[in-house]
Amino acid sequence: MSEGLRSGQLAEAAGVNRQTLRYYERRGLLTEPRRSLGGHRLYPPETVTTMRVIKAAQRLGFTLDEVADLLDLGRHRHTAEPGLRSRAASKLAEVEASIADLRVVAGTLRTAVDAGCDDLAACAADPSCPIPFSGLGASPS
Repeated sequence: MSEGLRSGQLAEAAGVNRQTLRYYERRGLLTEPRRSLGGHRLYPPETVTTMRVIKAAQRLGFTLDEVADLLDLGRHRHTAEPGLRSRAASKLAEVEASIADLRVVAGTLRTAVDAGCDDLAACAADPSCPIPFSGLGASPS
């Protein structure tokens, strides 16, 4: 392994496929690896950690563009830009807002299920329907 990890070895160690590695290279998330005399990509061993960081950040809701920015900050230590803590706080606020929205949706669906709504059109015409049709267009009066 002193010469580096080949694509298959890195993909297996990181739990991704080879196409993912190429995609991340094209996106700039991974630096282009050096090549063996036979033309095989040879990744430094620390690329496994980079791949795990990318996948963990994605699971936490960061987009690949956001992950690229975070990796760039780590590589270049730009002090003028907000770091992981600030960006994680922003992402947390987004996630908490999404959770609140999903709780409203879940509550409305639960109420619709409990009310026995089986026909969307019939339910829309029923004033006691729990589904919020208002704001979706003009309702007949």
